[in-house]
Amino acid sequence: MLLIYTHKKTPRLTYVLKQVLQRILGLEFTITTRIEDFIKHSGPKITYTTKPLQNEFFIQSHPLLFDEGIQEYEIKVRPWDDLPTFFPTVKSNVIPFDLFAASFFLLTRYEEYLPFKPDQHGRFPATSSVAHKHDFLHLPLVDVWAWKWVEILKEKFPEVTPIKNPVQFTPVVNVTTSHCFAHRGVIRGSAGLLMDLGYFKLRRVVDRIAVVIFRKKDPFDNFEKLIGVLKKFRTKGIFFFQFAEYSKHDKNISTENNKFRSLIKYVADYAEVGLAASFRSQTEMALLKDEKEHLSAVIHRPINSVRLRYNRIEIPSSYRDLIDAEITRDYTMGYTHYIGFKASTCTPFFFYDLGIEAQQPIKVHPFAVHDYALQGHSKIEKMLSEISSAATQVRRVGGNFILLFSNENLGGSHRVNWLDLYERVIEQYHV
Repeated sequence: MLLIYTHKKTPRLTYVLKQVLQRILGLEFTITTRIEDFIKHSGPKITYTTKPLQNEFFIQSHPLLFDEGIQEYEIKVRPWDDLPTFFPTVKSNVIPFDLFAASFFLLTRYEEYLPFKPDQHGRFPATSSVAHKHDFLHLPLVDVWAWKWVEILKEKFPEVTPIKNPVQFTPVVNVTTSHCFAHRGVIRGSAGLLMDLGYFKLRRVVDRIAVVIFRKKDPFDNFEKLIGVLKKFRTKGIFFFQFAEYSKHDKNISTENNKFRSLIKYVADYAEVGLAASFRSQTEMALLKDEKEHLSAVIHRPINSVRLRYNRIEIPSSYRDLIDAEITRDYTMGYTHYIGFKASTCTPFFFYDLGIEAQQPIKVHPFAVHDYALQGHSKIEKMLSEISSAATQVRRVGGNFILLFSNENLGGSHRVNWLDLYERVIEQYHV
């Protein structure tokens, strides 16, 4: 048992110690504010405060974990061997920065509570992040820091035995449009045809007629193939279905369509089904609850997982809404057009709400790769190389490698065969 002395036990400190020590490193620990208990302890121990007590392992604390509310801290990035760090301490310390405060800053997405200029969808831009500005977006830095630090701790306390989690791989398919042309009804189908003609999209006109009139298989309807790949490699995947009324941003087929409902039931027999929340539901709580309940009624089981439209998270309000809707798992944490780790971790973590200073009952599962971030490449081998770089970082620390595919890409007409990429990725990374 690792004993940690601190001058003040706070919710922030408890939260980050549980994530770093327990969930990442597999270590049990106890926090004390009593110096006499700390001195009497004969096992491994560290002090986390402003000054060391004895000759123990000492981490000099930054004010962040003892403050309340939002402060604008200066971020000065300095190297620790080959790793970037911030919240520096005095050079004589064993590690030159406050590992726990820096990890808390990244895990809580602290920078998103500060003023920023959102992108066209109201999202926090990747280019505004500390990770992008200082070139560590590609690293699950919180996990990497933890494992580097614990090896140093073991030099002083050899009895410390961290446990690396087995690497997990979770392929995710986002289904905001289950069918490109089929099952859209006469009015929407006719409007789509006229629009294609108006923009001289003759290839789409031909494909639309082939599907609607001559009953050719819809290009987006690849679900049997996708499920077949999961079964072939005995891999558990998640399919997020949008189950919402038609709107400007939400254009899936009708939730009353029996073919659509049968499709969702079929997928739910072989994989987890979650909710791809509509754009409107992010500002209308009643609508979010309705979408969740109606999708749950289709598959006859609870819906616990969600993805938000366009990966649009407004912190903390989005997570507060999901909690109110009794969602327990979120798969939105990541950047659409950048490969890497938005919260600088590949280990699932609970959301910490800085507004109320408490850990919340929703677990965030950060994804590393979104297929839209690969669209600039014209060759599958280059895509696989990019994916491999991210997967290598996850393997290094024993995290969860989450890769997100969009149904539109898997069924669209592109320079590369996305279905082939999907299968090759699952073949390579299934565990």
